[in-house]
Amino acid sequence: MYQRILVPIDGSATANLGLEEAIKLSKLTGASLRLIHVLDPLTFATGFEPYAVYAGDLIPRMEEMGKQILEQGKAQAKAAGVTVDSLLFDGLAARVSETVIEAAKDWGADLIVIGTHGRRGVGRFVMGSDAEQIMRAAPVPVLLIRAAAAKAVATARI
Repeated sequence: MYQRILVPIDGSATANLGLEEAIKLSKLTGASLRLIHVLDPLTFATGFEPYAVYAGDLIPRMEEMGKQILEQGKAQAKAAGVTVDSLLFDGLAARVSETVIEAAKDWGADLIVIGTHGRRGVGRFVMGSDAEQIMRAAPVPVLLIRAAAAKAVATARI
């Protein structure tokens, strides 16, 4: 079964749902988790900022936040008794999806678990979908945890 599960996280509620599912799978299979966070300063770009904004303010702050996100994820996994490590990637050289795929290859992951919004239609076209790109190009199975489905399950339990 799965022995190495890669989990990209960004601190969002959706990514946290993916992490929770990965922890459950890890406990069932005895797998190790690798949490990754990819810095993506282009999500904040308008094209009018000088480079100094990125180098001086934005990127260091994003690195700090990325480290915090990874530490919180690691603490959650360790509290569940799961073996976990983490890596922070600079996303300036490649798209987030490409970085995740390369990280899976380099580590020898058996599975990638990703929280996704499950956007459709124009929303997916406009926003893009890293999860979709990972799913299409990943060298291993990808488990997508949809936020909408998770909310429906939580509501049904109430």
